[in-house]
Amino acid sequence: METTVQAQSFVAAAYRNLAETGEKYHPVYVSNPPFPSIYFDDFFDPDFLRDVLAEFPDLAQKKSNIYYNNPNENKHAGKGESDMGPNTRALVHYLNSEPFLEFLQQLTGIEETLLPDPYLEGGGFHEIKPGGFLKLHVDFHKHKRSHLDRRLNLLVYLNEDWDESYGGHFELWERDMSRCVTRIAPLFNRVALFSTTGDSWHGHPDPLTCPEGRSRKSLALYYYTNGRPKHELKASEQQRITTTFAERKGMDSPAMRRYNTMVNLANRILPAGVVRFIKKFRNT
Repeated sequence: METTVQAQSFVAAAYRNLAETGEKYHPVYVSNPPFPSIYFDDFFDPDFLRDVLAEFPDLAQKKSNIYYNNPNENKHAGKGESDMGPNTRALVHYLNSEPFLEFLQQLTGIEETLLPDPYLEGGGFHEIKPGGFLKLHVDFHKHKRSHLDRRLNLLVYLNEDWDESYGGHFELWERDMSRCVTRIAPLFNRVALFSTTGDSWHGHPDPLTCPEGRSRKSLALYYYTNGRPKHELKASEQQRITTTFAERKGMDSPAMRRYNTMVNLANRILPAGVVRFIKKFRNT
């Protein structure tokens, strides 16, 4: 019982009744444009989340972490729980727990049973330094270990005193990529959630302009189901284990278009294991 009370206290009082919160915000989530999504401000107890922030490592300093550096992305990412302190680990375990999964189920209306990813494949700590970016993309659809279907992304932002001029906004674009519909500043204790499908285009496409010594920090968790509605993906997309990037017309460089033409061709014609090796090699 003590552990349960402590875990529930991670969440701010305004949202602590998760069942009530999920029911209240479900209509908002499913109707938000350009695809089902929502964000909450001050979702966690701020003092607890500051303890999490205090444990955030400089991801550029450890070689075992991942540095994505190509025309699509310039960002750092951790691997699993290896660099997480006790507060961060407790938060991650809570966000993967039965009460929180049931909250997500109620909030999103997803009918298939939601499952967490204890491996944090592609998730965990994310950090973008000055000049970094993450171009518009749709996420991989299959977990490479479990082969489950990716359905939800949850992002916890950890940036105190973040000035609007720094940029780093999380953008959600129309399904046809014609325009940006929603821009979400990565403010401390803001939690963003959205459904991932074949056309849920999102990213942080413009270079970060924060001062040297600052960075855009977040914690990412992804949720899965065993099967999904067929209308969410084209048949050719069902088994995709890699992220798909696309340039904004007239806004992104020709180099990005050439790079993605090559990568997308490789995804179509090469075995999945070879694609994973190439992806791992180019991000080291």
